[in-house]
Amino acid sequence: MSWQSALACWFLRRQFRPQTLKPRIDVERARALTAKRAWTPDVPHGWRLRELDSAHGNALRGEWIERVGSASPASSGQSTVLYCHGGGYYFCSPRTHRSIVFGLATRTNAPVFSLDYRLAPEHRFPAALDDAIAAYRQLIAEGAAPESIVIAGDSAGGGLALAALVALRDAGDPMPAGGLLFSPWTDLAATGASIVDNDGADPMFSGPAIARAAKVYLGDMRATHPYASPLYADLRGLPPLFIMAGSTEVLLDDSRRVADNARAAGVDCELEVWKKMPHVWPIFAPFIPEANRALDRAAAFVVRATSRAANAAQVSNATSMV
Repeated sequence: MSWQSALACWFLRRQFRPQTLKPRIDVERARALTAKRAWTPDVPHGWRLRELDSAHGNALRGEWIERVGSASPASSGQSTVLYCHGGGYYFCSPRTHRSIVFGLATRTNAPVFSLDYRLAPEHRFPAALDDAIAAYRQLIAEGAAPESIVIAGDSAGGGLALAALVALRDAGDPMPAGGLLFSPWTDLAATGASIVDNDGADPMFSGPAIARAAKVYLGDMRATHPYASPLYADLRGLPPLFIMAGSTEVLLDDSRRVADNARAAGVDCELEVWKKMPHVWPIFAPFIPEANRALDRAAAFVVRATSRAANAAQVSNATSMV
């Protein structure tokens, strides 16, 4: 554990975790604090940031990070990452997660679209899921090949990315190349043993806060609905998954159990548990060495998954022509 990571854990324990010990979720305070403290990295040299709003019913609401002078990302034939930010489904935005998104783009040399999905409690489940599905379908409508896309996300966004894969499979949509999940929140019923075992060890969250936060998104919906908590979904037929989580997270079992379920369902799933890393530590790139290494590993998965999927599609097409 680097001194930079230890410092980040100290900061989170003093500044963030106390908010999760309170008996109720203060949505407006969480949004205000995040907006105030968000560090925004510079756009990398040779890249541009292009923001899209919801005008004219555009399904792509959020931010593109793309190479200067490149063709339209969705129709250029290159790999594309569709990213879902974390924040408990009720705070944060593409802006707060630019360090991860920019890091993935520069490491994969591929455009990344960071989705600005609707937030609870103004827009409860399944609004975020509907937005993620619509964004994926819009990418394909604009010319992106399914095998060129990886759906990614962190925390709530990681759960959202996995839920989107399940819902797309159920709807008969073509599957993307893979799913990349950082510290995903996959069990809104908060039944994992790590909720209790890591309470106090997690520098960011208290265990009891998880169920309280879930109610903000769920409202009256049952917490075990597979599109809200993909831990309870049938994962058969999903593309390869790559999951990262920290060993002291209260949400650690949200990753462990999904990985077990995926493998049992025949899904290619890699799980990496990093010792004493805080929740979604890649967001601290480029300041924490472990964050940079995690993004290196994640980018390698994106390249590997899209290359493998593209090769499989070529073989399939060639076979169908015989």
